[in-house]
Amino acid sequence: MRLSTPKLVYKLLVAGGLCLLLALSLNAQVQTQTNATTTGKTTEVNVERGEVVLVDGNDLVVKMEDGSIRHIPNVPESAKVEVDGKRLGIHDLKPGMKLEHTVTTTSTERTITTVQSVTGKVWHVNPPTSVILKLEDGTNQSFKIPKGQKFNVDGQMKDAWGLKKGMRISATKVVEEPQTVIEHERKLTGKMPPPPPPPPADMPLLVVVVMHYPAPAPEQTVAELPKTGSPLPLIGLLGALALAMGLGLRAARLVA
Repeated sequence: MRLSTPKLVYKLLVAGGLCLLLALSLNAQVQTQTNATTTGKTTEVNVERGEVVLVDGNDLVVKMEDGSIRHIPNVPESAKVEVDGKRLGIHDLKPGMKLEHTVTTTSTERTITTVQSVTGKVWHVNPPTSVILKLEDGTNQSFKIPKGQKFNVDGQMKDAWGLKKGMRISATKVVEEPQTVIEHERKLTGKMPPPPPPPPADMPLLVVVVMHYPAPAPEQTVAELPKTGSPLPLIGLLGALALAMGLGLRAARLVA
């Protein structure tokens, strides 16, 4: 007998739904709990400082604190610098601006504990690798037996070799897995370049006035006789002149 297409689709949908319900039912028989416990935490802070040298479009050139030059190409528009409470983009940066990039790395050590528990009756056991349990909903499910797994049978702990068909058992599997979670927190701050220094204050000028006075007339100096000279010749000359004048006057009187 051939089924029409609508009936075939209906039966496929019903079968798929039953498989899904069965899978959910089987998964519901195994209880899983996961817990994370923090065992340690370390924090590392790395700070880089530099000064803006050039901004060309979305390319940034920074002189680092150690004197090296760093070229940062294609800075995204979403990158922001916090300056005096304002968020500035790449096109707002100016040469001379101080930048500080702080990266805080936090490493958290924790242990992930997964607890799985199941309860049912032993339907078949293949020690020490696997066991098939009949679960509370009447379905059978196969489980792999981890190495060293113990089963609680009426308050007594037994291994896989102690299991018998028909035993009602409960088992708990605990898995602890160490995990390291690393988180990075980045913060970019800046400081505007200092304003240019003010022009120097006006200094008082010292005005020097040069007065031109006429040069004083040269003093007439009387020639001094040399220290080795003597006034006697002069006295003699004056005496001779006086004698000549006296003789001249006497001659004039005689003639008269």
